[in-house]
This record gives sequence, C-alpha cells and structure tokens, in this order.
Amino acid sequence: MIKTDIPINQGSRATTEQGDGPPTWERDVIDKLIFASLKEQRRARRWGIFFKLAMLAYFLLILGLYLPKDIGAPRSEGHTALVDIQGIIMDGSDASADQVISGLRAAFEDENTKGIVVRINSPGGSPVQANHIFNEITRLRAKYSDIPLYAVITDICASGGYYVAVAADRIYADESSVVGSIGVLVNGFGFVDALEKIGVERRLRTAGKYKGLLDPFSPEKPEEVSHLQSVLDEIHQQFIRVVKKGRGDRLQGPEDRLFSGLVWSGREAIRLGLVDAVGSSGYVAREVIGVEEIVDFTWKQDYLERFAERLGATMGAAMSETLSARLGFEAPGLR
Repeated sequence: MIKTDIPINQGSRATTEQGDGPPTWERDVIDKLIFASLKEQRRARRWGIFFKLAMLAYFLLILGLYLPKDIGAPRSEGHTALVDIQGIIMDGSDASADQVISGLRAAFEDENTKGIVVRINSPGGSPVQANHIFNEITRLRAKYSDIPLYAVITDICASGGYYVAVAADRIYADESSVVGSIGVLVNGFGFVDALEKIGVERRLRTAGKYKGLLDPFSPEKPEEVSHLQSVLDEIHQQFIRVVKKGRGDRLQGPEDRLFSGLVWSGREAIRLGLVDAVGSSGYVAREVIGVEEIVDFTWKQDYLERFAERLGATMGAAMSETLSARLGFEAPGLR
C-alpha cells in the first residue's frame, strides 16, 4: 500500500505544480501590461501637475500685471499725476478721446493728486477727438480748480496735439521739440488723365447733385472745391478760437504767421508765445508742482480688450480707407 501511495502523491504533486498558474510567457505579458499601465498613470500624473503649475504661474503673472505696483508700500501724502498722449489722436487709438479722458478723470479724482502733467507726443489727428479732450480738460480744471494741469511736449506737438495742449495752465517743451501746425488739411488724388491714357471710361451715378464730391476719376468742379474749402476754413477758425482762448495775450507775432500751419522749434515757440518755458515732465513735477513722485494714470486696457478693439479698429480703418479711396479724399484732419 505504501509503495502504491507514493507514485500517486508524486503524480499529484507534479500536476499541481503544472497547474499553479499560467505559463511563463503569459505571466511576462501580464507583467509588462501592468508596468506599462503604471508608467502611463505616472506620466499622466506628472503632466497634470505640470499643467496645474503652469496655470498657477499664468494666474500669478496676470495678477502681478494688474496689481498696483506700489501695493503694500506706505502711501505718500501726494503725487504728480501723469497722463500720456502718444501717437495720432483718433478714435480707436491709444490717444483717442475715450482713453485720454478716462485717465484724466482718474487723475483728478485721486485724493493724493497735487498736480497733473499731460505729456504729449503727437502729430495731430481728428479735430473731433482733439476737441473732446480739450473740452473735458476745461471742465475738469473748473471742477477741480485747486489742481493745476500742465502740458509737457516731448518730440512733437503739432496740429491736434497742440489743440489739446492749449487747454493746460502752462505749456512746457524741449528746445528741440516741434510745435505748431495750426491748420487743417484734407488729402486726395486725381486719376482723370490716367484713365484717358489707358482707355477706361468712368461711370458714376449718384442721387444728390454733389454726392460724388471730388470724385478722383472725374474732373474737379470749382463749386465743389469752393464748398470743401469753406468747410476747412470753418474748422480752421474753430482751431484758432481754441488757441486764442487757451493762450490769450501770451501769443506774440502776426496771426497770419501763427495760424498759417507752420511748425517751429521749442525755443522759437516760446518766443511766439505758443509755449511758456523749457521743461520736462520730471522738471514740472519737481520744480513747478513741488511733488517729485510721479504716478502714471494713462488709461491702459487689458490685453483681451485691447486685442478686440484693435481688431475692430483695423476693420474700421480698412472700411474708412476703402470709403476714402472711393471718395478720393480723407476726412479733414488736424495734422
């Protein structure tokens, strides 16, 4: 019996060893799949951590851009407010009336503002936009009569830029600044002879006798030129009235020279009474207002708003250019 049991047990043990699990190659495949799955999970976890950190860094960057730079610092008793007017004064630009007026209002309303510097570097632009800024400066100066406002010219302050500057208490410039251009212009082209040379016939149909005013493909008509000139003269007279109101008896020299559209250096502009003295924004803050610390109140949009408005402005400019091309001239401009 004993001899019989032994082989049976051995055979049973051999069967059990063979049936303990899957063959070796299957176990290797399962192990590889498990390790691959664990590796993929670790990789996904690392990427998740990376994106979370990236989002945190982006949030902190945006927060840093919009937080006041002097947060946490002790508040001073007063400062000089700065509002920049840079570039062409036109709707949709950084120097539009909406942008500039927003900065001016914020500067006047700040309880620590002791004086305001409007720093101008502009060749001019829209007479409408310039007039809006001039009127708002006049209103704010009357409302906050204890806060002086000074214009400081950097490189150029011509036409519409000077229109704005005369609203200030005093105007400062560098000796080499370009100042003046008190006039109005409108641009256009004529292609009548060109069409005749290439054999193209212009066909224009309008409703309204002067709807095709100064069409670039048709000969000029004296009555149309005369009408447009009267519009320019009217805007020019408005410009002259604003300059006289702002500068008063400080103007020196004959009017036919001052209001001829000429430009002068800063030094010559002082002699003509268009500018009061030589000085920079730092000089005015320190020596005139008496508060050297300057706080920038220039209105700045966030990047998304700026992108959206720039896109709209680009489309608007394209439409305006198309319209100007069809009419053959631009809208009157102070530049």
